[in-house]
Amino acid sequence: MITTTTLDNGVRIVSQNIAYMHTVTTGIWVANGTRHEERQHNGVAHFIEHMLFKGTARRTAHQITREMDSMGGLLNAFTGHEYVCYYAKVLAKFLPRALDLLADLFLYATFPADEIERERNVILQEINMRDDSPDEFIHDQFHQNFWQGQSLGMPILGTGETISSLSRDAICGHKQSRYRPSDIVIAAAGTVDHQQLVSLLAPLFSALESSWSPEPVIITSPEQSRVNSVARDMEQTLLCLGVPSFHYGHQDRYVLFLLTTILGGGMSSRLFQEIREKRGLAYSVYSSLIGHSDTGALVIYAGTEKAHCRQVLEIIRHECYQLSSGEVSWDELDSAREQLKGNTLMSLESSDSLMTRLAKNEMYFHTQISIEDVIAGYDRVTSSDIFRVARTLFENDITHLETLGPVTDLGL
Repeated sequence: MITTTTLDNGVRIVSQNIAYMHTVTTGIWVANGTRHEERQHNGVAHFIEHMLFKGTARRTAHQITREMDSMGGLLNAFTGHEYVCYYAKVLAKFLPRALDLLADLFLYATFPADEIERERNVILQEINMRDDSPDEFIHDQFHQNFWQGQSLGMPILGTGETISSLSRDAICGHKQSRYRPSDIVIAAAGTVDHQQLVSLLAPLFSALESSWSPEPVIITSPEQSRVNSVARDMEQTLLCLGVPSFHYGHQDRYVLFLLTTILGGGMSSRLFQEIREKRGLAYSVYSSLIGHSDTGALVIYAGTEKAHCRQVLEIIRHECYQLSSGEVSWDELDSAREQLKGNTLMSLESSDSLMTRLAKNEMYFHTQISIEDVIAGYDRVTSSDIFRVARTLFENDITHLETLGPVTDLGL
């Protein structure tokens, strides 16, 4: 059962009780991520995420980690382009202690100046580590360049320049203004009693307030094809080819999920079969979706030898064309449907996934979409729906290509 309570100041508390689970995962989400930053402060949302674990008025950084370890639990956080999440996973008997700890660091972090300087160096190393990881680097570059010049194109980690120049005042001021009550969702899933959850959290979060109001921003997708190549001494050349797609809550999202699965969503997908199984041109090849509140992209990734880049791209383009020029068979569609339904239902066995699902439903839909509705959404999709959406995505032939590795003639 899913229950939601909205405090007077707009903070939403949503929970799902799963009686057979031994754990509870609780996340405090703020619908304010990298895209809401000022450009000169790019990376501040992620910097704040780091700093909330560095001490409060009641606990030092060491005490925070030691207390969570004493519960045998997990305490972590992550930042996205549209949100930040702080979460704790513990055995159900430790939930009150975990909530006290999570609320303390979220509400009362002190941002010590010496810790800011240490964490500044840590984040600069994190940027270097991302750049040293080819897979992470090319996907980050794709996102930046696909929405280049726009707030959504700013990197989550920031840049060396912006991180080096962030002041304590800028960091603290960003948290104070951007952590608005109306943007905060507290989600919990597992063996949890909703009324207990509210009674523990409401006294702590009811006093939150913020007068910050964001300016409306219109995000646009590429209107013409682009290629961005980064030369690097590597054995392989990595490719990310993407097209403009739908926003997170689009009415055709179930069609899009199925289309992406058929194209490159698993070992039986068209791209995997054509590029890896039949020709041996790549070890890793897949398609995936980027979904934001107002825009999105369908992205195809492959890693191959320099000499095979043109051939791989030709196969990718051919398979996209095939989807937009003819209907898929019932067997292929039904196989993709069962794959997605199975993945969805298996995710229900994790309190982490359930918690994330609750929060994203609140942030993007402002209501809860039941699992039954999701399954019904997959079941409604027809072959003609796949054909219709594929034409929408591929018929204009507007693509963005990122390459990383040896320079090669792509014939574009």
